[in-house]
Amino acid sequence: MKYTKSPISVDEQIAKLEKRGLNFLDKTSAREYLKNIGCYRLRSYTYPFQNNTDPDVDHAFILKDICFEDIIDLYLFDRRLRNLIFNELEKIEVAVRTKMSLVYSVSTEDPWWFEAAERYKDKNFYEKLVENIKADVLRSNEDFIRHYKEKYDSPEMPPSWMTLEVVSFGALSRMYGLLRDSREKQKIAEELGIRKSDVLSNWLHAFSNLRNCCAHHSRIWNRRFAIHLKLSYNTTNPFLSKSETETLEHNKIFAILCAVKYIVDIISPGNSFKKNLVALLNDRHLLLTLKEMGFPNDWENLPVWR
Repeated sequence: MKYTKSPISVDEQIAKLEKRGLNFLDKTSAREYLKNIGCYRLRSYTYPFQNNTDPDVDHAFILKDICFEDIIDLYLFDRRLRNLIFNELEKIEVAVRTKMSLVYSVSTEDPWWFEAAERYKDKNFYEKLVENIKADVLRSNEDFIRHYKEKYDSPEMPPSWMTLEVVSFGALSRMYGLLRDSREKQKIAEELGIRKSDVLSNWLHAFSNLRNCCAHHSRIWNRRFAIHLKLSYNTTNPFLSKSETETLEHNKIFAILCAVKYIVDIISPGNSFKKNLVALLNDRHLLLTLKEMGFPNDWENLPVWR
């Protein structure tokens, strides 16, 4: 099928939304939002409130009193949520970089341990990973990378405490997942309060995916994530009970937030993550339902959130 839809002006977008049943309290303000955000981006926030199955009603809004301003409120909530999450993921990313470099470098007495093929589970994936790491280093304009290149011609790659500072979180996550089981890999997991390295590997994968969503301004609210989180009840600090790990939805944002909170509490004691999250959720948001994000009714009483 060939795509045949034509572009429409902002006023035409408003008229189309009105025809579908969306109310506008201030069309002048709405025009400015649509000029700067775009109707297509807002479609992710209107879609759940429209009839998208019956072609005869052309995506009519299900709620009769829904306003454009309510959609913008939901959009702004999602933006604030992304910013809050991004701040906490930064702490985790920095901690993981540091621990991987320190633990492996000291234990193996090899600053370039990450280039040793025997440390990885799969040769093909290892080769691709190293290519990606080299590309990240070549792209970097950090002063310490530039200084290394100017002063040293061997080895080609800087030591791990430099290299891991400039690789992407995605590459860092893949590296940890591809490394063979070892006392170093286990130690990193244990320092983050997790008894099994495969659980940490899953969490890092989920964090990396979530971080990319935040960085690229993708919708977090009401999203079903491709990475299903492994919710372990066998942790060194209070996290979740066995029954709670079985009842929570593993592909929604709340499950990932539980994992984020757990690790941030270990690497950043006294943090304000819960306080800021509660403040955000307690703001008036007419269209916001926590259930759609996987929050149970008593979520603040779960061990990890107490």
